[in-house]
Amino acid sequence: MKNNYDAVFYDFDGTLVDTVPLIVTCFILTYERLFGSCQRSEEDFKSYIGEPLENAFEMHSQEERDKLVEIYLEINEKLLKEDKAPLFPYIKEDLLYLKSLGVIQGIVTSKRRDSVDITMKLQGLEGIFDVVISKDDCTKHKPDAQPLLTACDRCGVDPSRVIYVGDAIPDMLCAGNAGSPFAMADWTRMDRERMLSNPSTVVLKRLKELSCIIFEGEL
Repeated sequence: MKNNYDAVFYDFDGTLVDTVPLIVTCFILTYERLFGSCQRSEEDFKSYIGEPLENAFEMHSQEERDKLVEIYLEINEKLLKEDKAPLFPYIKEDLLYLKSLGVIQGIVTSKRRDSVDITMKLQGLEGIFDVVISKDDCTKHKPDAQPLLTACDRCGVDPSRVIYVGDAIPDMLCAGNAGSPFAMADWTRMDRERMLSNPSTVVLKRLKELSCIIFEGEL
């Protein structure tokens, strides 16, 4: 059998783990703690998901930005440890199925590695992935191609033969910049219309559909 693709890499938040509601809650609580109230909208906060945390606070002074990041991470870590970030349905089952077929799998996220590790341990995802690229591993971040290219380099695979699965615009742009096919998680809570306007976007109903990378056929 001829493989069309050699690996599958995944975004983390909103793709494997249902963290978008948690992230929005953390943003709101962060603003309420520092400023006493939050005037920003949920859609505003969601537009920064997939990018480094600091970008969401770029409109503030450096001092306020640093304090907001510190507070956010404290709140987020507490809620993550309380298991407030569940996997989407069938995620673990499908990841294990693909692993059983010998598929190279990895995570490429803008999230900090310690936060990723908390959820991976709680959800029993340890040992599934061949590579995990987090914010700590790169100097540039999504939508730049560097995180995805770093994962490709570590696994020894050609970016054009890697499927990147995500749920947000930065994921789609990262894949495009790296020369990798992009697959949108159909369960996304983000701006699906813009992603679907890209003619090369493939929609996944389940991760197990990615088994086509093992068998000859079109994605």
